[in-house]
Amino acid sequence: MRILHILDHSLPLHSGYTFRTAAIVREQRRLGWETFHLTSAKQGASSALEETIDGLHFLRTPPDPSVWASWPVFDQIAIVRGLRRRLSEVVEQVRPDLLHAHSPALNGLAALPVARRRRLPLVYEMRASWEDAAVDHGTTTEGSLRYRVSRALETHVLRSSTQITTICEGLRQDILSRGVDPARVTVIPNAVEVEQFRFGVPPDEALRAQLGLAGGAVVGFIGSFYGYEGLDLLLAAVAQLAGSHPELRVLLVGGGFQEQALRHQAQTLGIADRVVFTGRVPHDQVDRYYNLVDVLAYPRHRIRLTEVVTPLKPLEAMAQGRIFVASDVGGHRELIRDGETGFLFPADDAVALATTLERVLASRADWPRLAAQARRFVEQERTWVNSVSRYRAVYAAALAVAS
Repeated sequence: MRILHILDHSLPLHSGYTFRTAAIVREQRRLGWETFHLTSAKQGASSALEETIDGLHFLRTPPDPSVWASWPVFDQIAIVRGLRRRLSEVVEQVRPDLLHAHSPALNGLAALPVARRRRLPLVYEMRASWEDAAVDHGTTTEGSLRYRVSRALETHVLRSSTQITTICEGLRQDILSRGVDPARVTVIPNAVEVEQFRFGVPPDEALRAQLGLAGGAVVGFIGSFYGYEGLDLLLAAVAQLAGSHPELRVLLVGGGFQEQALRHQAQTLGIADRVVFTGRVPHDQVDRYYNLVDVLAYPRHRIRLTEVVTPLKPLEAMAQGRIFVASDVGGHRELIRDGETGFLFPADDAVALATTLERVLASRADWPRLAAQARRFVEQERTWVNSVSRYRAVYAAALAVAS
């Protein structure tokens, strides 16, 4: 079977999106399928139309050089038009058996006319809703005209695709609410390659000392500093614990939109000397920083996106046998068994987060048992071998409709 994946972006860019894509196509290749990978112009300018990264070959779509392609709204139209043209060329080149377009809906809009013209089945994978991502990134507001148009276009792609996959039950329910037949929707959950995560690795004491973390308990977050991640709650909770836990430190690894606001908040709360901002670190060095953290924190705010979308990071923490606390938004509740694989606290409540952190830090004797349970959960239920095997039925159903 020859599958052409149509993507927003890919390696060498690093994101949950690119890591999921790489894991999926590698496992599909182990199943004996041929995979091809085309990215939209959102990948950015490239020196060539094709490149190989970490053993995966990617076909690129050049950005539209027109001035109008940089204007709001018109930039989205340019992405669809450019990807549709490039996709037509690539289909002619690789002769796939089916098209597999991944979020956002722009990729589905580009793929639909090509699939119809070529009489190819189209599988659309919804990893997050386009309109909710736009709200979170501040490019629109919920209920606005742009929001409603974005939602209508995504619904059109969902209803027009041959088969649909999504990453979690929350998104599945959202898809069904748009009038899509449940028989056409399959959950392919996020997972991890367990063997890539080392269990019980001691911290790098030299790095700990270099960052000023020696001798104290460390609560940490590693990732992008988006507003919905709730890092403002983490700082507020640590400020509440400052008196009773003078040794407590916060390690924030990464960067993003909220970094300056977080630095200012730490100063205002009087805990700037307790908070270490490392900036972004090379991907192959991330594990060294994970191993410095006693308790990972995922204090996501309760918004529509976090209610329906499951994140990848708690699974990575479980695979490493790490102790973590997380807000009880829907995306977390779908992944985490409170008190068994992690700890949940009421979302948007800094006092509740502080209380939970205090309880977790006081129960170190239970950490080995919890770590083993978390690792076992991932090994049994959330490996890419298990998740990717679900594509067999999806692709078979799609090909049956097209035959």
